[in-house]
Amino acid sequence: MSLGVIMLVHTAFDRAEQMVRHWAGAGCPVVVHVDSNVPSQTYDRFVGSLADLPDVRFCARHRCEWGTWGLVAASQEAATLLLEEFPELRHVFLASGACLPLRPIAELQHYLNTHPDTDFIESATTADVPWTVGGLDRERFTLRFPFAWKKRRKLFDAFVKVQQAVGYKRRIPEGVVPHMGSQWWCLTRQTLDAILRDPNRATYDAYFRKVWIPDESYYQTLARLHARKIESRSLTLAKFDFQGKPHIFFDDHVELLQRSKCFVARKIWRDADLLFTTFPASEDPLRQAEEPNSGTVDRVFAQAVDRRTLGRQGLFMQSRFPSIDRQTSIAAAPYAVLQGFDDIFPDFQSWLTQQTGAVVHGHLYAKDRAHFADEAEVYRGCISDNARLRDYNGKMFLSNLIWNGRDRHHCFQFGPADTQDIRWTLAKDTQASIWVVSGAWSIPLFCSGRSASEVRAEAARLQRIEDKFLKVLRSPVARARIKIMTLAQFIEAPMVVLQTIIDEIAGHRGLAIKEAPRMRDLAGLPDYLQELKNQGMHPFLTGDITVGIAPAAKPVVRRKPYVISGK
Repeated sequence: MSLGVIMLVHTAFDRAEQMVRHWAGAGCPVVVHVDSNVPSQTYDRFVGSLADLPDVRFCARHRCEWGTWGLVAASQEAATLLLEEFPELRHVFLASGACLPLRPIAELQHYLNTHPDTDFIESATTADVPWTVGGLDRERFTLRFPFAWKKRRKLFDAFVKVQQAVGYKRRIPEGVVPHMGSQWWCLTRQTLDAILRDPNRATYDAYFRKVWIPDESYYQTLARLHARKIESRSLTLAKFDFQGKPHIFFDDHVELLQRSKCFVARKIWRDADLLFTTFPASEDPLRQAEEPNSGTVDRVFAQAVDRRTLGRQGLFMQSRFPSIDRQTSIAAAPYAVLQGFDDIFPDFQSWLTQQTGAVVHGHLYAKDRAHFADEAEVYRGCISDNARLRDYNGKMFLSNLIWNGRDRHHCFQFGPADTQDIRWTLAKDTQASIWVVSGAWSIPLFCSGRSASEVRAEAARLQRIEDKFLKVLRSPVARARIKIMTLAQFIEAPMVVLQTIIDEIAGHRGLAIKEAPRMRDLAGLPDYLQELKNQGMHPFLTGDITVGIAPAAKPVVRRKPYVISGK
């Protein structure tokens, strides 16, 4: 026998018995530690159920509570007994009653025999560990943690805050560099024996007794002092969620675990009958030399964490709804927001629909109602055009609109006369493309036939609203694809801008513009804007329009590509 097993058990004793028999049946001596919180009757019954196995021992019991020293003391007690009773062991494997061998134990023994001097223990310094949860990485080694986090949370937090407030720091024992990693390890006899017999063990134990979650740092740190060769990885597949809680494997994971090449998996649901009957897998000589590889499982669980924390684009869980701003997108598909274009081109909505085939809405956030495409009163998903219903939750209105029509590209008009509560949502949405011609609000005022003195107050109000929107779009937190141009800049080359919009909306289906949209007659606009300036209202968002309006540029004609062959 070359491999011994330490098993920590506190519940599901029927499954724990099954696992002990798996290990013992493969010739592995097992020392079992049972949590002292377990009633004596349950403990005695469990001991009696394994009395027929000659190489199974039970060590002295300790009270094991998550994050406390008891888990380390339990493994120390079991390791000491295992090394004393079975001197021929070469490796010691730490497992729990919820661990399930996936591959035959003989393959694990063969693998360890090919690595006789290697300690398999995940061990990294706090500076190299990005997965600590709870905000305490280096501090778990420099503060004291006499209170259990799970049962005495308020005392735990208060004591941490007091130590931080007074600047208290513990002295780390000389020569010790704190390391962290998975608590499920496989150490050589030499390394484990050196840790247990270290002349400074009393000092190390006293120090780690008040470290937070010492089972993830005690052996990981001391192995660095005694090991000849460390492979910083665990042979046990154990995954954790974004809160640091262990993932539990169910029967649904049977195919996933079959594709993995790991030797042992944790944590297995006690009622996962299919897993317990499927594993360990039968022996396969071709697989015996394969390295354990959890890459497939890692990718699946990484995707699961993303789905749990970010969700799907355009869909929201009730449990995550208060934290909606954590998402980078509220929409399920890309969409375009166009500001100022319908002020310049009166038939812009129908023209853009013809050019791109997209669903082009009017002003969805107009004060009177939501102007859906084709002026429909109800859109897909029974979304009403009622302004009061829309404004109750403008974010969800847009999210539902895009989700229910996600098979098409959506565009809608926006402007300073619309409800502005949605502006931060638009700016932060990675699915949004926002095109703004600033100052275009001046064109409807110019075409209204009213004098500059009559529209002065209205022009100032619209400019203030638009200026606030532009500041939002230029904010460092804005994630949308944003293009802002003044009215003067747009008038200089309107067809280039329109062609770019069409290419982005229609993609490869976009065609060169053959017929330009009809532009409003802007003759006299520069004089009108100058009159506004004379009235004391400076329309700075329009840009400097000081000359007459030039005629619309000719449509962009795309030249056909051709190839010049070299001879």
